[in-house]
Amino acid sequence: MALPKSWIPSQNNFYIRMSISVSIVEDDAQVRASLVKLIDSSPGFRCVSNHASAENALLEIPKVKSQVVLMDINLPGINGVECVRRLKPQMPGTQVIMLTVYQNTEHIFNALAAGATGYLLKQTPPAELLAAIREVHGGGSPMSSHIARKIVQSFQQSASASAEAQSLSPREAEVLDLLAKGFLYKEIADSMKVTYATVHTHIRHIYEKLHVRSRTEAVAKHLGQPRSRRESPVAS
Repeated sequence: MALPKSWIPSQNNFYIRMSISVSIVEDDAQVRASLVKLIDSSPGFRCVSNHASAENALLEIPKVKSQVVLMDINLPGINGVECVRRLKPQMPGTQVIMLTVYQNTEHIFNALAAGATGYLLKQTPPAELLAAIREVHGGGSPMSSHIARKIVQSFQQSASASAEAQSLSPREAEVLDLLAKGFLYKEIADSMKVTYATVHTHIRHIYEKLHVRSRTEAVAKHLGQPRSRRESPVAS
């Protein structure tokens, strides 16, 4: 039976477990020190570097060739997502877990799109964090349960929004596209060679079909972005 890649033969032909090398990128000195202590005091793990900034991490992590990186998002200067985006081309085999306080869906998707493999909250218990490092090193994608739920809900909302968008008529879709480009109602009327009243009718139908109450919400759905706030309908 093949042994996991974390086991290597010793000089006496016995197999020993190789420690997973971990780098930490966290600007809070106290949090960073706690993570270093946790990693170094846990069998099967070793902290090979820790960094207070993305700039330092980008310089040093490729030198130590860590297998797993714990990355904060809110860093001074270059943020954690951009750090991952720049680091992954240099170290495609290194797995990155975002360890952050942010549960925002946009942050989650940006981090995963940049190349992160896992996403955990900082209040994750130590035992679960160590298990997540093992999981990501073994090919998994660890995520806090409520983070995973947010991702599922986002996909469900996207599917719903897509179905709603398909219910638009070609003219309504054209109006919505022009709204997304920042056109005013009168400019839409001129562009489509219809009356101002016709544009208002199309927009009313768009709101009804997309289940929104404002131009901002309609455009947000059209662009596939999460709504950050709700507004009352306003005329342009």
